[in-house]
Amino acid sequence: MLTRQHQDEFERLFPFMASAGDDFTQDFYAACRYVELPADVSICDEGQQCAQLAMLLDGVGRVYKLSPGGREVTLYRIEAGEACVLTASCIMNGDSFPAMAVTETPVRAIVVSPHKVRSWICAETQWQQFIFGLLSHRLASIIAVVEEVAFKRIDVRLAEIFARCLARGETSLQVTHAELAADLGSSREVVSRILKDFVQRGLIETGRGSILLADRQAIEQLSRQ
Repeated sequence: MLTRQHQDEFERLFPFMASAGDDFTQDFYAACRYVELPADVSICDEGQQCAQLAMLLDGVGRVYKLSPGGREVTLYRIEAGEACVLTASCIMNGDSFPAMAVTETPVRAIVVSPHKVRSWICAETQWQQFIFGLLSHRLASIIAVVEEVAFKRIDVRLAEIFARCLARGETSLQVTHAELAADLGSSREVVSRILKDFVQRGLIETGRGSILLADRQAIEQLSRQ
């Protein structure tokens, strides 16, 4: 059983609960569990059966594909107020998980058993709308990832990451070349080469595990190409 504090937090982050009926609300909170996970913990490996659907209250999870050669491509991240669409899909279809999922930061979540995920989808309109909305939103974002990997230059996509940071008022990043490569679906060597070119052009300055965004105008201009 969840505490009242957990329930209040959940309802702020997942608004579908506001219009749910009393019977579903009581059943939901009685069936769910509250969990906390540290950063850098495996949530699910490729080929495993999904043991639960996590709905995040706080923190960030990352879902990615790993090639036989060890190259990663990030499919999407899960943040507060979200759940993993691949987990929901696998639970409903009885499939194994087709990717890898890890915690990037410490995570707090409400978890739901596969049995409840499936039974509510057939009986509860609000839950059904939440799951279908999750599928629709994530499908669009995964298609966008595929299009970017297939059709956009790596330097432009890297500039887009930097431009988004600048738009949030961030002038530096604490990130490694390997982490950027995973987000871009590229290799560490390619990303390092592009970053070296950015340094030579004055777009950025680099340090150990950090990148200073030095030329906002040039970064934004490249991101729009």
